Amino acid sequence: MIFHALFFLQATFQSPRVLESSGVAMSREYRGVLWTHNDSGDGPYLYATDLTGADRGFLLVSGADAIDWEDMALGVCPVPFHAVSCLYLADAGDNLGVRPFVTLYALPQPVPPELPGDTLRSTSAPAILRVSYPDGPQDVEAIFVSPRDTAAYLVSKGRSGSIKVYRVGSQAWKTVKPGAAGDPVMASVVQTLDIKPSPEAGRQITGAAIRTDGRVVALRTYNEIYLFNPGVGGRLVPARESPCDIAGIALGGEAAGFLNDTPLVMTSEAGRRRPGRIDTVVCHR
Repeated sequence: MIFHALFFLQATFQSPRVLESSGVAMSREYRGVLWTHNDSGDGPYLYATDLTGADRGFLLVSGADAIDWEDMALGVCPVPFHAVSCLYLADAGDNLGVRPFVTLYALPQPVPPELPGDTLRSTSAPAILRVSYPDGPQDVEAIFVSPRDTAAYLVSKGRSGSIKVYRVGSQAWKTVKPGAAGDPVMASVVQTLDIKPSPEAGRQITGAAIRTDGRVVALRTYNEIYLFNPGVGGRLVPARESPCDIAGIALGGEAAGFLNDTPLVMTSEAGRRRPGRIDTVVCHR
C-alpha cells in the first residue's frame, strides 16, 4: 500500500532571515505561533511565524551557541524549570562525525515577538545538557521529547550506514543549572530502525515529531514520512506498512511537527530563486 501526502495549506517564509529552516514546532500555549530556527551558519536565534509564513520577529537565545542546530521540539519542562512548556533545541549536527559531544538546550517557551521589527528581545537562560553517544560521534538531525516521561530521543541521520534511536532520560537534567554546562551525559541506544538509508533516494532522517498524546511519532526524510507508535522502553513500532510519499513536494525540506492529531507541518530551505516553504500535510492512501 502506497501512502501519499495530501496538502491543504502551503505558504512561504516572509522573513528574509529564515533561509534554512531546520526545525519547527507548533506552539500550544500561544495560538497559531510556529517556532523555527536556521541550520548552521546563523546565530542562536528563534524565529516566530505562523501557517501563513508571516514574519513575527525573532529572539536571541541567551547564553546559547549555535554550532549546527538541526531540530527542535516542544515538551514538558525538565527539572530545573517550574514552567509547564519548554522548547528543546538540538545542536546535534555533525556532518564529519568528529564532535565528542553535542548540546541540547531547554528553555521555558518565551512570549513570542509579534512584528518583523521585534528583534531586540532575548529569552531566559536555557538549561544546557551535553550529550555523547556510546558508539561514537553521530550526525543527528531529529529530536522529539516524550510527553509521557520527558525523555529526549535523538535519531541519527543514517550517514554511518544505519539509523539509530538514542534516549536521554529526564534524570539527566536534574543536576543541570540554567546557563551552565556540565560534563557530558551518555545517551543510551534504544534500537536500530529497519530503514535502509540511501542518500541517492533522499532516505536520511532529517526531522522528528511526536503527537501531544505521545502515541504517534513521525520521522521524515527528504522524500518520505515514517509513522511509528512508541512501545516498551521507547522503541518505535511501525504504525503503517509503508511510508508516506512526499517526493518532489517539500524540496530541501528537513523539519516536521504535529499541528494536532493528524496534520503535520513541514518546512523547507530557501532555494536560489525561491523562499523557504511551509507545507501542511496529511498522509492518505
